[in-house]
Amino acid sequence: MTRLPQFHSLRGAAVEAIRAADLAVKTEVAQEAARRWKARTLSLRSPLDRTVPERPGRPAKPVLTPPTQVKRRSLGSLKGRIALHAIAHIELNAVDLALDIVARFASEPVPNSFFDGWMQVAFEEAKHFRMVRQRLNDLGADYGDLPAHDGLWQAAHDTRNDLTARLAVVPLILEARGLDVTPALRAKMRETGDNESAAVLDVIYEDEKGHVAVGAKWFRFLCARQKKDPAATFQTLVRANFRGPLKPPFNDIARAEAGLTPSFYRSMTASTNI
Repeated sequence: MTRLPQFHSLRGAAVEAIRAADLAVKTEVAQEAARRWKARTLSLRSPLDRTVPERPGRPAKPVLTPPTQVKRRSLGSLKGRIALHAIAHIELNAVDLALDIVARFASEPVPNSFFDGWMQVAFEEAKHFRMVRQRLNDLGADYGDLPAHDGLWQAAHDTRNDLTARLAVVPLILEARGLDVTPALRAKMRETGDNESAAVLDVIYEDEKGHVAVGAKWFRFLCARQKKDPAATFQTLVRANFRGPLKPPFNDIARAEAGLTPSFYRSMTASTNI
């Protein structure tokens, strides 16, 4: 059995999970920290915590390339179904992004329930990564077999000094994008007879609604504390911190259920110069 790193607080656990290059260790530490934090057997911070790394630990593969160099693949073949690899990569980054919010902003003046929400997100993202990786294994593949793009972590780096900006970009753009694209991808998998992969996406889709809701809740909380309009603040922060336009189509119903109404993003579509 793989030995887990020691940690002395929630922030310390988040740091150790981010640093871990062994993905079994990363996901287990994330989930164990979430369980212990929920049980209130961990403090929030400790003087023994290591510093938050600039980049998360990763195995030697996959090779990371610019997003424009990652080939798109049809879902209609076995090779195409290994496009699940891209989903695994997204879910792995989502684990580290949730942990980074906890670790990097552990000294922010926010209630403990803020960390409750993000550790639940980290727990579920770890679950998603494991589910997708197992499905890859079922198809005779594994995470690391294909190149993957390195754009997701850039969002963390660009917003490392501003919690409100981090919430605007990561849950309210990147996570919300999953609500837009997952239903069509899930339907396509069912059309090709891959009901097992579609079932994995069912779980991810339902959980991601909650993740966007956590982001929207705390984004609105910070805006209210600063006496700022949430939609206008979102648009200002996105223009300053996000590279590229927001791309329709949008799943307005799922987004609104999560607290992200069209007033936030409709004026910032691909046709708008941002």
